[in-house]
Amino acid sequence: MLCLPALQWTVPEFAQCRIRPCCKAELLSCCSPTGVPQCGASLSDPNKALKIDLNSNANCVWHIQRSENQTIRLIFSYFKFNPSSSCETENIKVYDGPSSNSPLLGQVCNNTDAVPVFQSSSNSLTFLVTTNSVAFARNFFVFYYFFSPETAIDNCGGSLTGPDGTFTSPNYPAAYPEFTYCVWHIQTAKNSKISLEFQDFFLELDQNCQFDFLAVYDGLTTNTGLIGKACGVSRPTFESSSNVMTVVLSTDYANSYRGFSAQYTSVLPTSLTCSSDTMTIVLSKAYLDSLGYNETHLQLNDPSCRPVTTDQVIFSFPLSSCGTTKKDEDQSITYTNIVTLSESGNIITRKKIVQIIAKCIMENNSTLEVIYVTENNVIQNTTSVGRYNVSMSFYDSDSFSSPVLESPYYVDLNQTLFAQVSLHSTDPNLLVFLDTCTASPQSEFGSITYDLIRSGCNKDDTVVTYPPLEHYGRFRFNAFRFLRRAPSVYLQCDVLICDSNNVNSRCTKGCVSRQKRETSSYTWKTKAVVGPIRLKRDRRAADHLEAPYLQRYSFYTLSFVVLISNVIIVVAVVLKYHIRCLSRYGYQKIQSSY
Repeated sequence: MLCLPALQWTVPEFAQCRIRPCCKAELLSCCSPTGVPQCGASLSDPNKALKIDLNSNANCVWHIQRSENQTIRLIFSYFKFNPSSSCETENIKVYDGPSSNSPLLGQVCNNTDAVPVFQSSSNSLTFLVTTNSVAFARNFFVFYYFFSPETAIDNCGGSLTGPDGTFTSPNYPAAYPEFTYCVWHIQTAKNSKISLEFQDFFLELDQNCQFDFLAVYDGLTTNTGLIGKACGVSRPTFESSSNVMTVVLSTDYANSYRGFSAQYTSVLPTSLTCSSDTMTIVLSKAYLDSLGYNETHLQLNDPSCRPVTTDQVIFSFPLSSCGTTKKDEDQSITYTNIVTLSESGNIITRKKIVQIIAKCIMENNSTLEVIYVTENNVIQNTTSVGRYNVSMSFYDSDSFSSPVLESPYYVDLNQTLFAQVSLHSTDPNLLVFLDTCTASPQSEFGSITYDLIRSGCNKDDTVVTYPPLEHYGRFRFNAFRFLRRAPSVYLQCDVLICDSNNVNSRCTKGCVSRQKRETSSYTWKTKAVVGPIRLKRDRRAADHLEAPYLQRYSFYTLSFVVLISNVIIVVAVVLKYHIRCLSRYGYQKIQSSY
Protein backbone atom coordinates (compact mmCIF):
# COMPACT_ATOMS: atom_id res chain seq x y z
CA MET A 1 0.00 0.00 0.00
CA LEU A 2 1.35 3.42 -0.93
CA CYS A 3 1.89 5.68 2.08
CA LEU A 4 -0.22 8.84 1.98
CA PRO A 5 1.34 12.16 3.03
CA ALA A 6 -0.34 12.27 6.43
CA LEU A 7 1.50 15.41 7.41
CA GLN A 8 -0.36 17.30 4.70
CA TRP A 9 -3.81 16.39 6.03
CA THR A 10 -5.66 18.90 8.16
CA VAL A 11 -7.28 17.97 11.46
CA PRO A 12 -10.90 18.17 10.14
CA GLU A 13 -10.02 15.84 7.25
CA PHE A 14 -8.28 13.45 9.64
CA ALA A 15 -11.26 13.48 12.00
CA GLN A 16 -13.60 12.78 9.10
CA CYS A 17 -11.49 9.82 8.10
CA ARG A 18 -11.53 8.47 11.66
CA ILE A 19 -15.19 7.68 11.00
CA ARG A 20 -14.01 5.04 8.50
CA PRO A 21 -11.64 2.72 10.36
CA CYS A 22 -10.27 1.30 7.10
CA CYS A 23 -8.46 4.52 6.28
CA LYS A 24 -6.94 5.17 9.72
CA ALA A 25 -3.68 3.41 8.96
CA GLU A 26 -3.32 5.31 5.71
CA LEU A 27 -3.84 8.74 7.19
CA LEU A 28 -1.75 7.99 10.28
CA SER A 29 1.27 6.79 8.31
CA CYS A 30 4.16 9.19 8.66
CA CYS A 31 5.43 9.12 5.11
CA SER A 32 6.80 11.45 2.53
CA PRO A 33 4.69 12.30 -0.54
CA THR A 34 6.68 9.71 -2.53
CA GLY A 35 5.81 6.88 -0.16
CA VAL A 36 9.24 6.63 1.48
CA PRO A 37 9.06 6.52 5.31
CA GLN A 38 9.73 10.02 6.59
CA CYS A 39 12.55 10.49 9.09
CA GLY A 40 11.76 13.58 11.12
CA ALA A 41 9.73 16.70 10.47
CA SER A 42 8.88 20.13 11.79
CA LEU A 43 5.29 20.30 13.06
CA SER A 44 3.20 23.35 13.94
CA ASP A 45 -0.35 21.94 13.93
CA PRO A 46 -2.32 22.49 17.18
CA ASN A 47 -2.61 18.69 17.43
CA LYS A 48 -1.55 15.73 15.36
CA ALA A 49 -1.29 11.95 15.45
CA LEU A 50 1.74 10.22 13.91
CA LYS A 51 2.29 6.59 12.99
CA ILE A 52 6.04 6.17 12.59
CA ASP A 53 7.56 3.10 10.87
CA LEU A 54 11.37 2.86 10.91
CA ASN A 55 14.03 0.24 10.23
CA SER A 56 17.67 -0.02 11.24
CA ASN A 57 20.21 2.79 11.66
CA ALA A 58 17.59 5.54 11.98
CA ASN A 59 18.37 8.86 13.59
CA CYS A 60 15.29 11.00 13.10
CA VAL A 61 14.30 14.27 14.76
CA TRP A 62 10.82 15.79 15.05
CA HIS A 63 10.39 19.42 16.07
CA ILE A 64 7.05 20.68 17.43
CA GLN A 65 6.57 24.43 17.83
CA ARG A 66 3.91 27.12 17.57
CA SER A 67 4.00 30.87 18.05
CA GLU A 68 1.24 30.77 20.72
CA ASN A 69 2.41 30.67 24.31
CA GLN A 70 1.05 27.21 25.10
CA THR A 71 2.25 23.92 26.56
CA ILE A 72 2.67 20.69 24.58
CA ARG A 73 1.57 17.25 25.81
CA LEU A 74 3.26 14.41 23.90
CA ILE A 75 2.00 10.83 24.34
CA PHE A 76 3.64 7.66 23.01
CA SER A 77 0.63 5.34 23.25
CA TYR A 78 2.34 2.49 21.35
CA PHE A 79 5.96 1.64 20.68
CA LYS A 80 7.71 -1.43 19.35
CA PHE A 81 11.50 -1.53 19.39
CA ASN A 82 13.81 -4.34 18.34
CA PRO A 83 13.22 -6.88 21.20
CA SER A 84 16.95 -7.50 21.63
CA SER A 85 17.87 -3.81 21.77
CA SER A 86 19.17 -1.99 24.82
CA CYS A 87 18.20 1.48 25.98
CA GLU A 88 21.68 2.73 25.05
CA THR A 89 21.50 1.67 21.39
CA GLU A 90 17.80 2.17 20.61
CA ASN A 91 15.54 4.79 22.15
CA ILE A 92 13.39 7.88 21.85
CA LYS A 93 14.70 10.94 23.64
CA VAL A 94 12.40 13.89 24.36
CA TYR A 95 13.80 17.42 24.88
CA ASP A 96 12.08 20.40 26.49
CA GLY A 97 12.74 22.96 23.76
CA PRO A 98 13.35 23.56 20.05
CA SER A 99 16.41 21.26 19.63
CA SER A 100 18.23 18.22 20.96
CA ASN A 101 20.44 20.62 22.91
CA SER A 102 17.47 21.56 25.11
CA PRO A 103 17.01 19.95 28.57
CA LEU A 104 16.19 16.23 28.40
CA LEU A 105 12.68 15.46 29.64
CA GLY A 106 13.15 11.70 29.44
CA GLN A 107 13.46 8.73 27.14
CA VAL A 108 11.48 5.75 25.87
CA CYS A 109 13.12 2.41 25.15
CA ASN A 110 12.53 -1.33 25.10
CA ASN A 111 12.51 -1.49 28.92
CA THR A 112 9.99 1.31 29.46
CA ASP A 113 7.25 0.01 31.74
CA ALA A 114 4.70 2.79 31.17
CA VAL A 115 2.72 4.71 28.59
CA PRO A 116 5.14 7.65 28.29
CA VAL A 117 3.64 11.13 28.56
CA PHE A 118 5.80 14.26 28.34
CA GLN A 119 4.83 17.87 28.94
CA SER A 120 6.87 20.86 27.81
CA SER A 121 7.47 23.99 29.83
CA SER A 122 7.08 26.23 26.76
CA ASN A 123 5.69 26.22 23.22
CA SER A 124 8.37 23.94 21.72
CA LEU A 125 9.40 20.32 22.07
CA THR A 126 11.77 17.96 20.25
CA PHE A 127 12.02 14.17 20.11
CA LEU A 128 14.77 12.07 18.56
CA VAL A 129 14.30 8.43 17.49
CA THR A 130 17.44 6.28 17.26
CA THR A 131 17.57 2.63 16.14
CA ASN A 132 20.47 0.18 16.02
CA SER A 133 21.81 -1.81 13.07
CA VAL A 134 19.56 -4.87 13.45
CA ALA A 135 17.06 -5.27 10.63
CA PHE A 136 13.64 -5.08 12.29
CA ALA A 137 10.41 -3.17 11.59
CA ARG A 138 9.95 -0.66 14.40
CA ASN A 139 6.52 0.86 14.95
CA PHE A 140 5.56 3.89 17.02
CA PHE A 141 2.32 5.76 17.55
CA VAL A 142 2.54 9.24 19.03
CA PHE A 143 0.16 12.16 19.25
CA TYR A 144 0.49 15.61 20.69
CA TYR A 145 -1.63 18.66 21.34
CA PHE A 146 -1.14 22.21 22.55
CA PHE A 147 -3.07 23.43 25.58
CA SER A 148 -3.03 26.26 28.12
CA PRO A 149 -2.57 24.96 31.69
CA GLU A 150 -3.89 28.19 33.21
CA THR A 151 -7.22 27.89 31.35
CA ALA A 152 -7.57 24.12 31.50
CA ILE A 153 -10.51 22.93 33.59
CA ASP A 154 -9.56 20.18 36.02
CA ASN A 155 -12.83 18.29 36.07
CA CYS A 156 -11.34 14.86 36.64
CA GLY A 157 -8.63 13.04 38.55
CA GLY A 158 -7.53 13.65 42.12
CA SER A 159 -6.55 11.74 45.26
CA LEU A 160 -8.66 8.93 46.73
CA THR A 161 -7.68 7.80 50.23
CA GLY A 162 -10.64 5.88 51.66
CA PRO A 163 -10.66 2.08 52.11
CA ASP A 164 -12.95 1.91 49.09
CA GLY A 165 -14.52 4.32 46.65
CA THR A 166 -15.83 5.05 43.17
CA PHE A 167 -14.92 7.42 40.35
CA THR A 168 -16.01 8.00 36.75
CA SER A 169 -14.72 9.51 33.53
CA PRO A 170 -15.68 13.17 32.84
CA ASN A 171 -19.35 13.67 31.83
CA TYR A 172 -20.17 9.99 32.48
CA PRO A 173 -22.47 8.51 31.21
CA ALA A 174 -22.34 11.14 28.46
CA ALA A 175 -19.37 11.19 26.07
CA TYR A 176 -16.01 12.21 27.55
CA PRO A 177 -14.35 15.38 26.15
CA GLU A 178 -11.56 15.42 23.60
CA PHE A 179 -7.95 15.85 24.78
CA THR A 180 -8.81 14.55 28.23
CA TYR A 181 -5.93 13.68 30.51
CA CYS A 182 -7.00 12.60 34.00
CA VAL A 183 -4.85 11.11 36.78
CA TRP A 184 -6.32 9.47 39.90
CA HIS A 185 -3.99 8.57 42.78
CA ILE A 186 -5.44 5.90 45.09
CA GLN A 187 -3.91 5.17 48.48
CA THR A 188 -5.36 2.81 51.10
CA ALA A 189 -4.24 1.57 54.51
CA LYS A 190 -0.70 0.34 55.00
CA ASN A 191 -0.11 -3.36 54.23
CA SER A 192 -3.23 -3.52 52.05
CA LYS A 193 -3.44 -3.80 48.29
CA ILE A 194 -6.01 -2.35 45.87
CA SER A 195 -8.51 -4.15 43.66
CA LEU A 196 -9.95 -2.05 40.80
CA GLU A 197 -13.09 -3.11 38.93
CA PHE A 198 -15.35 -1.43 36.38
CA GLN A 199 -19.15 -1.50 36.44
CA ASP A 200 -19.21 0.09 32.97
CA PHE A 201 -16.43 0.61 30.42
CA PHE A 202 -16.61 2.02 26.86
CA LEU A 203 -13.60 3.72 25.25
CA GLU A 204 -12.67 3.91 21.57
CA LEU A 205 -11.78 0.42 20.37
CA ASP A 206 -8.31 -0.22 18.92
CA GLN A 207 -6.14 -3.33 18.95
CA ASN A 208 -3.21 -1.51 20.59
CA CYS A 209 -5.28 1.08 22.51
CA GLN A 210 -3.49 3.89 20.67
CA PHE A 211 -6.22 6.54 20.55
CA ASP A 212 -8.26 6.62 23.80
CA PHE A 213 -6.99 4.45 26.62
CA LEU A 214 -6.91 3.79 30.36
CA ALA A 215 -3.54 3.01 31.98
CA VAL A 216 -3.16 1.60 35.52
CA TYR A 217 0.10 1.80 37.49
CA ASP A 218 1.33 -0.05 40.55
CA GLY A 219 2.41 2.95 42.61
CA LEU A 220 1.95 6.73 42.81
CA THR A 221 3.82 7.61 39.59
CA THR A 222 3.18 7.13 35.89
CA ASN A 223 6.85 6.64 34.99
CA THR A 224 6.99 2.92 35.73
CA GLY A 225 5.02 0.00 37.15
CA LEU A 226 2.41 -0.32 34.39
CA ILE A 227 -0.09 -3.00 35.43
CA GLY A 228 -2.07 -2.79 32.20
CA LYS A 229 -3.72 -0.68 29.53
CA ALA A 230 -7.35 -0.98 28.39
CA CYS A 231 -9.76 0.33 25.77
CA GLY A 232 -12.89 -0.86 23.93
CA VAL A 233 -15.91 -2.31 25.72
CA SER A 234 -14.46 -5.00 28.00
CA ARG A 235 -14.60 -4.62 31.79
CA PRO A 236 -10.99 -5.03 32.94
CA THR A 237 -9.89 -5.72 36.50
CA PHE A 238 -6.58 -4.68 38.06
CA GLU A 239 -4.84 -5.40 41.36
CA SER A 240 -1.88 -3.62 42.89
CA SER A 241 0.92 -5.24 44.88
CA SER A 242 0.85 -2.48 47.51
CA ASN A 243 -1.49 0.11 48.96
CA VAL A 244 -0.99 2.67 46.17
CA MET A 245 -2.30 2.73 42.59
CA THR A 246 -2.48 5.36 39.84
CA VAL A 247 -5.13 5.42 37.09
CA VAL A 248 -4.73 7.52 33.92
CA LEU A 249 -7.37 8.33 31.28
CA SER A 250 -6.08 9.79 28.01
CA THR A 251 -8.19 10.69 24.95
CA ASP A 252 -7.47 12.26 21.58
CA TYR A 253 -9.62 14.55 19.40
CA ALA A 254 -12.24 12.22 17.82
CA ASN A 255 -14.68 9.37 18.52
CA SER A 256 -15.67 9.92 22.15
CA TYR A 257 -17.85 7.44 24.02
CA ARG A 258 -19.46 7.25 27.46
CA GLY A 259 -16.26 6.30 29.31
CA PHE A 260 -16.34 4.29 32.54
CA SER A 261 -17.60 3.88 36.07
CA ALA A 262 -14.96 2.37 38.40
CA GLN A 263 -14.89 1.02 41.94
CA TYR A 264 -11.84 0.24 44.05
CA THR A 265 -11.55 -1.71 47.30
CA SER A 266 -8.65 -2.31 49.67
CA VAL A 267 -7.63 -5.91 50.30
CA LEU A 268 -5.25 -7.16 52.97
CA PRO A 269 -2.62 -9.41 51.33
CA THR A 270 -1.95 -11.03 54.70
CA SER A 271 -4.08 -11.52 57.78
CA LEU A 272 -3.46 -12.83 61.28
CA THR A 273 -6.01 -14.31 63.69
CA CYS A 274 -5.18 -15.20 67.29
CA SER A 275 -7.35 -17.37 69.50
CA SER A 276 -6.74 -18.79 72.94
CA ASP A 277 -4.81 -21.73 71.50
CA THR A 278 -4.02 -21.15 67.80
CA MET A 279 -2.34 -18.68 65.48
CA THR A 280 -3.61 -18.47 61.88
CA ILE A 281 -1.69 -16.63 59.15
CA VAL A 282 -3.35 -16.20 55.74
CA LEU A 283 -1.41 -14.96 52.69
CA SER A 284 -2.82 -13.98 49.32
CA LYS A 285 -1.41 -15.88 46.33
CA ALA A 286 -1.49 -12.67 44.31
CA TYR A 287 0.63 -10.99 46.98
CA LEU A 288 3.17 -13.82 46.82
CA ASP A 289 3.18 -13.63 43.02
CA SER A 290 3.90 -9.90 43.19
CA LEU A 291 6.98 -10.71 45.27
CA GLY A 292 8.05 -13.47 42.88
CA TYR A 293 7.30 -16.32 45.29
CA ASN A 294 4.81 -19.15 45.74
CA GLU A 295 3.82 -21.43 48.63
CA THR A 296 6.87 -23.68 48.16
CA HIS A 297 9.13 -20.76 49.15
CA LEU A 298 7.50 -20.26 52.57
CA GLN A 299 8.51 -21.60 55.95
CA LEU A 300 7.87 -20.88 59.64
CA ASN A 301 10.47 -20.93 62.39
CA ASP A 302 9.98 -24.69 62.30
CA PRO A 303 10.26 -25.65 58.60
CA SER A 304 8.36 -28.91 59.19
CA CYS A 305 5.13 -26.95 59.70
CA ARG A 306 3.67 -26.56 56.21
CA PRO A 307 0.75 -24.45 54.99
CA VAL A 308 -2.55 -25.56 53.51
CA THR A 309 -3.01 -24.13 50.02
CA THR A 310 -6.39 -23.38 48.42
CA ASP A 311 -7.06 -20.04 46.75
CA GLN A 312 -4.97 -18.70 49.68
CA VAL A 313 -1.96 -19.94 51.61
CA ILE A 314 -2.86 -20.69 55.24
CA PHE A 315 -0.66 -21.48 58.25
CA SER A 316 -2.70 -22.56 61.30
CA PHE A 317 -0.92 -24.01 64.32
CA PRO A 318 -1.05 -24.17 68.16
CA LEU A 319 0.52 -21.23 69.99
CA SER A 320 3.15 -23.43 71.58
CA SER A 321 4.29 -25.19 68.39
CA CYS A 322 6.04 -24.58 65.04
CA GLY A 323 8.91 -22.71 66.67
CA THR A 324 6.69 -20.02 68.19
CA THR A 325 8.50 -17.99 70.82
CA LYS A 326 6.82 -16.56 73.92
CA LYS A 327 7.77 -13.37 75.78
CA ASP A 328 6.30 -12.26 79.09
CA GLU A 329 5.95 -8.49 78.96
CA ASP A 330 4.33 -6.16 81.47
CA GLN A 331 0.66 -7.16 81.64
CA SER A 332 0.80 -9.16 78.38
CA ILE A 333 2.22 -12.30 76.80
CA THR A 334 3.46 -12.15 73.20
CA TYR A 335 3.68 -15.18 70.92
CA THR A 336 5.84 -14.64 67.83
CA ASN A 337 6.50 -16.65 64.70
CA ILE A 338 8.10 -15.67 61.40
CA VAL A 339 7.12 -16.64 57.85
CA THR A 340 10.22 -16.39 55.69
CA LEU A 341 10.00 -16.07 51.90
CA SER A 342 13.23 -17.02 50.16
CA GLU A 343 14.55 -19.18 47.37
CA SER A 344 16.25 -22.41 48.34
CA GLY A 345 18.72 -24.55 46.45
CA ASN A 346 20.16 -21.67 44.43
CA ILE A 347 23.65 -20.25 44.72
CA ILE A 348 22.53 -16.67 44.00
CA THR A 349 19.24 -14.78 43.98
CA ARG A 350 18.03 -11.39 42.82
CA LYS A 351 14.83 -11.50 44.82
CA LYS A 352 14.19 -9.76 48.10
CA ILE A 353 14.20 -11.96 51.20
CA VAL A 354 10.87 -11.21 52.85
CA GLN A 355 9.97 -11.97 56.45
CA ILE A 356 6.40 -11.76 57.72
CA ILE A 357 6.63 -11.43 61.50
CA ALA A 358 3.37 -12.55 63.12
CA LYS A 359 2.71 -11.60 66.75
CA CYS A 360 -0.19 -12.61 68.98
CA ILE A 361 -0.32 -10.39 72.07
CA MET A 362 -2.64 -11.63 74.79
CA GLU A 363 -3.85 -8.51 76.61
CA ASN A 364 -6.68 -7.21 78.77
CA ASN A 365 -9.98 -7.69 76.98
CA SER A 366 -8.68 -6.20 73.74
CA THR A 367 -8.48 -7.35 70.18
CA LEU A 368 -5.92 -5.90 67.80
CA GLU A 369 -4.41 -7.42 64.69
CA VAL A 370 -0.90 -6.69 63.47
CA ILE A 371 1.46 -8.48 61.12
CA TYR A 372 4.62 -6.85 60.02
CA VAL A 373 6.68 -7.59 56.98
CA THR A 374 10.41 -7.12 56.58
CA GLU A 375 11.98 -6.83 53.15
CA ASN A 376 15.77 -6.85 53.32
CA ASN A 377 15.69 -5.44 56.86
CA VAL A 378 12.93 -2.93 56.01
CA ILE A 379 10.14 -3.51 58.56
CA GLN A 380 6.44 -2.96 57.95
CA ASN A 381 4.13 -3.70 60.87
CA THR A 382 1.13 -6.09 61.03
CA THR A 383 0.38 -7.55 64.81
CA SER A 384 -2.46 -9.37 66.58
CA VAL A 385 -3.71 -9.19 70.11
CA GLY A 386 -6.24 -11.78 71.23
CA ARG A 387 -8.05 -13.13 74.26
CA TYR A 388 -7.59 -16.29 76.24
CA ASN A 389 -10.64 -18.53 76.44
CA VAL A 390 -11.64 -18.89 80.12
CA SER A 391 -14.67 -20.62 81.71
CA MET A 392 -15.91 -21.30 85.26
CA SER A 393 -17.96 -24.23 86.58
CA PHE A 394 -19.07 -25.86 89.82
CA TYR A 395 -17.97 -29.42 90.61
CA ASP A 396 -19.53 -32.03 92.90
CA SER A 397 -16.34 -32.75 94.91
CA ASP A 398 -12.78 -31.60 95.50
CA SER A 399 -11.56 -34.08 92.88
CA PHE A 400 -12.89 -31.62 90.28
CA SER A 401 -13.69 -34.51 87.95
CA SER A 402 -17.47 -34.13 87.49
CA PRO A 403 -18.84 -30.68 86.68
CA VAL A 404 -22.33 -29.71 87.79
CA LEU A 405 -24.42 -29.38 84.65
CA GLU A 406 -27.81 -28.40 86.10
CA SER A 407 -28.88 -24.79 86.11
CA PRO A 408 -29.96 -23.41 88.52
CA TYR A 409 -27.67 -25.33 90.84
CA TYR A 410 -29.78 -26.25 93.93
CA VAL A 411 -27.76 -26.67 97.13
CA ASP A 412 -28.31 -26.92 100.88
CA LEU A 413 -27.56 -23.99 103.14
CA ASN A 414 -23.94 -24.25 104.37
CA GLN A 415 -23.16 -26.97 101.78
CA THR A 416 -19.57 -26.94 100.57
CA LEU A 417 -19.36 -25.78 96.92
CA PHE A 418 -16.37 -26.43 94.67
CA ALA A 419 -15.61 -23.90 91.88
CA GLN A 420 -12.99 -24.12 89.14
CA VAL A 421 -11.83 -21.59 86.54
CA SER A 422 -10.35 -23.27 83.44
CA LEU A 423 -8.02 -21.77 80.82
CA HIS A 424 -8.40 -23.36 77.40
CA SER A 425 -4.98 -22.96 75.77
CA THR A 426 -2.36 -25.13 74.11
CA ASP A 427 0.43 -23.27 75.92
CA PRO A 428 1.41 -25.47 78.91
CA ASN A 429 3.48 -22.75 80.60
CA LEU A 430 0.63 -20.62 81.91
CA LEU A 431 -0.79 -20.16 85.40
CA VAL A 432 -4.33 -19.18 86.41
CA PHE A 433 -4.71 -17.02 89.53
CA LEU A 434 -7.99 -16.03 91.21
CA ASP A 435 -7.53 -12.39 92.14
CA THR A 436 -11.05 -11.44 93.24
CA CYS A 437 -14.31 -13.42 93.51
CA THR A 438 -17.58 -11.64 94.30
CA ALA A 439 -21.12 -12.93 94.93
CA SER A 440 -24.29 -11.03 94.07
CA PRO A 441 -28.03 -11.76 93.97
CA GLN A 442 -28.13 -10.11 90.55
CA SER A 443 -26.58 -11.46 87.34
CA GLU A 444 -25.41 -7.97 86.39
CA PHE A 445 -23.66 -7.58 89.81
CA GLY A 446 -25.37 -4.38 90.87
CA SER A 447 -25.21 -2.55 94.19
CA ILE A 448 -25.46 -5.63 96.45
CA THR A 449 -22.25 -7.70 96.40
CA TYR A 450 -20.29 -9.87 98.82
CA ASP A 451 -16.55 -10.53 98.55
CA LEU A 452 -15.34 -14.10 98.84
CA ILE A 453 -11.81 -13.30 97.63
CA ARG A 454 -10.25 -9.84 97.21
CA SER A 455 -6.70 -9.21 95.85
CA GLY A 456 -5.91 -12.87 96.36
CA CYS A 457 -6.97 -12.73 100.02
CA ASN A 458 -9.83 -14.84 101.43
CA LYS A 459 -12.56 -12.54 102.77
CA ASP A 460 -15.05 -15.22 103.82
CA ASP A 461 -14.22 -17.61 106.65
CA THR A 462 -15.36 -20.65 104.68
CA VAL A 463 -13.25 -19.93 101.58
CA VAL A 464 -10.32 -22.25 100.87
CA THR A 465 -8.18 -21.66 97.76
CA TYR A 466 -6.15 -24.42 96.15
CA PRO A 467 -2.56 -23.88 94.89
CA PRO A 468 -2.35 -22.81 91.22
CA LEU A 469 -2.35 -25.84 88.93
CA GLU A 470 -1.35 -25.11 85.31
CA HIS A 471 -4.54 -23.97 83.55
CA TYR A 472 -6.85 -24.19 86.59
CA GLY A 473 -7.76 -21.91 89.48
CA ARG A 474 -9.77 -23.63 92.23
CA PHE A 475 -11.47 -22.74 95.51
CA ARG A 476 -14.33 -23.86 97.75
CA PHE A 477 -16.81 -22.08 100.05
CA ASN A 478 -20.01 -22.82 101.95
CA ALA A 479 -23.36 -21.94 100.44
CA PHE A 480 -25.26 -18.95 101.88
CA ARG A 481 -28.23 -16.78 101.05
CA PHE A 482 -28.61 -13.02 101.05
CA LEU A 483 -30.71 -11.68 103.95
CA ARG A 484 -33.17 -9.91 101.72
CA ARG A 485 -34.58 -13.26 100.65
CA ALA A 486 -33.11 -13.01 97.13
CA PRO A 487 -33.63 -16.46 95.59
CA SER A 488 -30.38 -16.64 93.58
CA VAL A 489 -26.65 -16.13 94.08
CA TYR A 490 -24.26 -15.43 91.17
CA LEU A 491 -20.49 -15.71 91.33
CA GLN A 492 -17.96 -13.59 89.38
CA CYS A 493 -14.16 -13.93 89.49
CA ASP A 494 -11.39 -11.67 88.19
CA VAL A 495 -8.85 -14.08 86.69
CA LEU A 496 -5.16 -13.33 86.13
CA ILE A 497 -3.07 -15.40 83.70
CA CYS A 498 0.70 -15.42 84.03
CA ASP A 499 3.73 -17.04 82.45
CA SER A 500 4.74 -19.89 84.74
CA ASN A 501 8.40 -19.24 83.90
CA ASN A 502 8.20 -15.80 85.50
CA VAL A 503 8.80 -16.42 89.21
CA ASN A 504 8.00 -12.78 90.03
CA SER A 505 4.61 -12.64 88.33
CA ARG A 506 1.47 -11.62 90.21
CA CYS A 507 0.25 -15.22 90.10
CA THR A 508 3.03 -16.32 92.44
CA LYS A 509 2.48 -13.66 95.13
CA GLY A 510 -0.80 -14.91 96.60
CA CYS A 511 -2.56 -12.54 99.02
CA VAL A 512 -1.20 -8.99 98.78
CA SER A 513 -2.38 -5.64 100.08
CA ARG A 514 -3.93 -3.11 97.73
CA GLN A 515 -0.78 -0.98 97.84
CA LYS A 516 1.43 -3.88 96.78
CA ARG A 517 -1.11 -4.97 94.20
CA GLU A 518 -0.84 -1.67 92.37
CA THR A 519 2.87 -2.23 91.79
CA SER A 520 2.54 -5.91 90.89
CA SER A 521 2.37 -6.95 87.25
CA TYR A 522 0.26 -9.63 85.70
CA THR A 523 -0.02 -10.91 82.18
CA TRP A 524 -3.68 -10.95 81.31
CA LYS A 525 -6.93 -10.35 83.14
CA THR A 526 -10.51 -11.33 82.44
CA LYS A 527 -13.77 -12.13 84.24
CA ALA A 528 -15.55 -15.46 84.66
CA VAL A 529 -19.17 -15.73 85.82
CA VAL A 530 -21.22 -18.73 86.99
CA GLY A 531 -24.70 -19.15 88.48
CA PRO A 532 -27.36 -19.00 89.67
CA ILE A 533 -27.12 -20.97 92.92
CA ARG A 534 -30.39 -21.62 94.77
CA LEU A 535 -31.25 -23.38 98.04
CA LYS A 536 -32.96 -26.77 97.90
CA ARG A 537 -35.49 -25.69 100.53
CA ASP A 538 -36.65 -23.01 98.13
CA ARG A 539 -37.35 -25.73 95.61
CA ARG A 540 -39.13 -27.85 98.28
CA ALA A 541 -41.16 -24.85 99.37
CA ALA A 542 -42.17 -24.30 95.81
CA ASP A 543 -43.14 -27.95 95.55
CA HIS A 544 -45.24 -27.73 98.77
CA LEU A 545 -47.00 -24.66 97.49
CA GLU A 546 -47.75 -26.35 94.25
CA ALA A 547 -49.19 -29.64 95.70
CA PRO A 548 -52.25 -28.20 97.57
CA TYR A 549 -53.00 -26.12 94.54
CA LEU A 550 -53.01 -29.20 92.37
CA GLN A 551 -55.21 -31.02 94.92
CA ARG A 552 -57.72 -28.20 95.01
CA TYR A 553 -57.63 -28.02 91.23
CA SER A 554 -58.36 -31.77 90.98
CA PHE A 555 -61.25 -31.55 93.54
CA TYR A 556 -62.91 -28.70 91.69
CA THR A 557 -62.54 -30.48 88.39
CA LEU A 558 -64.08 -33.69 89.76
CA SER A 559 -67.01 -31.82 91.36
CA PHE A 560 -67.74 -30.07 88.12
CA VAL A 561 -67.75 -33.36 86.21
CA VAL A 562 -70.16 -34.97 88.76
CA LEU A 563 -72.50 -31.98 88.55
CA ILE A 564 -72.61 -32.12 84.78
CA SER A 565 -73.27 -35.87 84.89
CA ASN A 566 -76.24 -35.42 87.26
CA VAL A 567 -77.75 -32.73 85.06
CA ILE A 568 -77.52 -35.02 82.04
CA ILE A 569 -79.20 -37.88 83.95
CA VAL A 570 -82.11 -35.66 85.11
CA VAL A 571 -82.68 -34.33 81.61
CA ALA A 572 -82.73 -37.89 80.22
CA VAL A 573 -85.32 -39.06 82.82
CA VAL A 574 -87.63 -36.11 82.14
CA LEU A 575 -87.52 -36.67 78.42
CA LYS A 576 -88.25 -40.38 78.81
CA TYR A 577 -91.30 -39.68 81.07
CA HIS A 578 -92.65 -37.10 78.65
CA ILE A 579 -92.46 -39.53 75.72
CA ARG A 580 -94.36 -42.24 77.64
CA CYS A 581 -97.18 -39.84 78.54
CA LEU A 582 -97.69 -38.92 74.93
CA SER A 583 -97.94 -42.57 73.90
CA ARG A 584 -101.02 -43.15 76.17
CA TYR A 585 -103.24 -40.70 74.29
CA GLY A 586 -104.05 -42.05 70.78
CA TYR A 587 -106.27 -40.58 68.09
CA GLN A 588 -109.85 -42.15 67.53
CA LYS A 589 -111.85 -41.92 64.36
CA ILE A 590 -115.22 -40.14 64.99
CA GLN A 591 -118.20 -42.25 64.14
CA SER A 592 -120.60 -40.77 61.66
CA SER A 593 -124.16 -40.09 62.97
CA TYR A 594 -125.61 -40.96 59.62
